[in-house]
Amino acid sequence: MSYKGGVTSRAPGQRVVISDFGEDPPDAIARLLAIEEQLFPDVAALAPTDVVIAVESAAVGWVDLLMTSGQYQHMAAPPYTPGLEYSGRVIWAGAEVRRVAVGDPVIADGFLTGPRSKGAYQRYGGFATYAVAPEEALLPLPEELSFDQGCNLLGNYETAYHCLITRGQLRPGETVLIHGASGSTGLAAVHTAKQVGARVIATGRSPSKLSAVQEQGADHVLAIGNPDQSPGVRRFRDEVKALTDGRGVDVVYDGVGGDVSLESLRCVRFGARFLIVGWASTPFVARGRGQRGAPRANVLPTNLIMMKGLDVLGCPTVISTHRDPSIRAGRLAAILEWVRSGGLRPAVGPVYPLEQVAEAMLAKWSSRHVGGCVLRPGG
Repeated sequence: MSYKGGVTSRAPGQRVVISDFGEDPPDAIARLLAIEEQLFPDVAALAPTDVVIAVESAAVGWVDLLMTSGQYQHMAAPPYTPGLEYSGRVIWAGAEVRRVAVGDPVIADGFLTGPRSKGAYQRYGGFATYAVAPEEALLPLPEELSFDQGCNLLGNYETAYHCLITRGQLRPGETVLIHGASGSTGLAAVHTAKQVGARVIATGRSPSKLSAVQEQGADHVLAIGNPDQSPGVRRFRDEVKALTDGRGVDVVYDGVGGDVSLESLRCVRFGARFLIVGWASTPFVARGRGQRGAPRANVLPTNLIMMKGLDVLGCPTVISTHRDPSIRAGRLAAILEWVRSGGLRPAVGPVYPLEQVAEAMLAKWSSRHVGGCVLRPGG
């Protein structure tokens, strides 16, 4: 079977399988992750609107990690193949498929296919040679993007857009404090804030990674780890206040949680918006092995929230979109227009072959690199 840009066959490939939930992601990666042979999907058993994709690139995301231990709000039933976000080429299309054709480069929409979706396509993640998706779950890969950039587009930038613009109402000229800015979603938040004309103060623990964040557009960067490398963060409120002429920031984008959140509450102006995006510094809020509950929940001081007149806004992108799908069209249109105009390019960090999936996932877990981490099932 041929397609644009090369020749492929229906030869067996490989896929990653998570056989059960671990106590935490490193436990799941060490004990419950395997690479198995993958036969070409049985097209006779597929729906006429189904598509088979030869996966070129798959993002290794934070959610992919949390899902392996059942500590994410949505759980795919094991055994399943991870990989929420992926890109590739259509290699087979059902008789009723009209939106794409064999050979087309596409991006898979993680809302509608893969481990975070609902229904029959949950087991078809992107950490595999082949994936199956309904045609409505595929978007054309913008010609401006590579496959590696494409698999790092939707989840990262839709999250940043929903949090900063839909929830945070970020406006031109405002100053936003972005935590965890060297990660794929944090860096997308930096890009998104700059697209709307905001001023960005970005934080992280590694000066070298923050240098890369500044090259990606942040106006100021602050290394907030303790100088002696001890847990927690140093006091950084005075620097933030100095950068804002004593006023404080208008918006905080907090995907880190814990001590970072507490210090950030002292970096804001009266009436600021505090966006709760995640809690990467305290990932074990929920019990492991999919047991649910939140015995180690983050806590914010209500006295500071009250006295500073803060709007504290929870920003669950996926949950909000499932509850109100109408909010999605506008943000997708804006993101794709930024791509077309040249203002937005996902930053791609390390690239790993499928055989190194465990190393890739552990690299993401330890925040070893800047930007998106990519797995290439094709090698």
